Amino acid sequence: MTQGEVRAAARALSIEYAIRDVVVPAMALEAEGHDIIKLNIGDPIAYPGLPTPQHMVDAYSEAVQNGMNGYSPSYGLPALREAVAEEERSKGWPATSDDIYVCHGVTEALQLLFAAVLEEGDVVLAPGPHYPPYMAYPQMYGASTVEYHLDANDGWKIDLTDLESKMSEHVRFVVLINPNNPTGNVATPEEVDAVLGIVKDWPQCMVIADEIYDALDFTGHHVSVASRSSDVPVVTLNGVSKVFFAPGWRIGWFGLHDPLGTLGEVREALERLLRSRLCASTPAQQGYLAGLTGDRSWMGAYMDRVQAQRQRCLDRIATIEGLEVEAPGGAFYMFIRLTDRAWASNDKQFVLDLLHEEHVLLVHGSGFSPHRGKGHVRLVYLADVSVLDEAFDRIDRFLNRHRQAGITEMDS
Repeated sequence: MTQGEVRAAARALSIEYAIRDVVVPAMALEAEGHDIIKLNIGDPIAYPGLPTPQHMVDAYSEAVQNGMNGYSPSYGLPALREAVAEEERSKGWPATSDDIYVCHGVTEALQLLFAAVLEEGDVVLAPGPHYPPYMAYPQMYGASTVEYHLDANDGWKIDLTDLESKMSEHVRFVVLINPNNPTGNVATPEEVDAVLGIVKDWPQCMVIADEIYDALDFTGHHVSVASRSSDVPVVTLNGVSKVFFAPGWRIGWFGLHDPLGTLGEVREALERLLRSRLCASTPAQQGYLAGLTGDRSWMGAYMDRVQAQRQRCLDRIATIEGLEVEAPGGAFYMFIRLTDRAWASNDKQFVLDLLHEEHVLLVHGSGFSPHRGKGHVRLVYLADVSVLDEAFDRIDRFLNRHRQAGITEMDS
């Protein structure tokens, strides 16, 4: 800070969001006239062929045209809350509309949860690697995030021993991102049960079940975490962004599963916060409601396309020296290991050099976890197969060029 400059909060200046931070140099290259293949952001609308379903768009538009532009109730439109609750009941837990709270996306839900529960010295246990806000937001409330390990050599499964070793009276949330962002791992029912078994011994701790990618499951074994819990409080997160392909609408929700009736004070705190920030977008809630209550036959074709693109990436990676990947079980990401020595310890430089030399934009794995994500890059595989092929051609060329340069340097 220069002399006389107005001071900002250190907690805000320390926040990083790797997924969008790498967009800054990409924008500079675009301003110079370069076309960038962007495989960095999990926005399905950014990739041709996966539009928001028309009946949802029509419902949103009709809501605007019919004057539904005022404030909605702070907890969400009653019809939407009931539709979400019905959806969750079908997954196996006794949700009611009173348990569902609609937010400006899952990120706002996280901010509200952390604001309602966390105090100085509290801890959030999140998987490593994980979605960046789980690291960024707790510090805003005097808390900290500690990573429990996912096994990079075994499909990114949960290291239950490591998780249990990090439990203490300071841990207020254990986070399950399922399917996981960025790895694509889908926890088995047995893994979920084991996590719940660990948490039940700590009465001040809750599970956050981030299930925003739940229908994008290729394994067939995804389960609702709340449906497996009879004695542990579970906060489920979901919304319209990924499965219903409308991320810009910014409609998410959290649901409170309170099997032992211990969340009365937490619920009161959350409702006070919800009322203080007014409400989520009214017409966007109508669009999401149409998605939940309307035709879903379109989902089959979307899933087929996503799976075909997933397989093409797996096939290409298998042929490229310097890349390895654990096949993802869900979502639409690949967390690719960099095996060349030059990049295994410097994944961010790999991303920046690849961007500047070949105009392909990925995200560095260390942005999802300084330790567990190191030596990896995240790729979004929603682009057309032809675009993915071009990106892999460029990545292969980049790796070969730098590998050859390294050999030449060693020989000189």
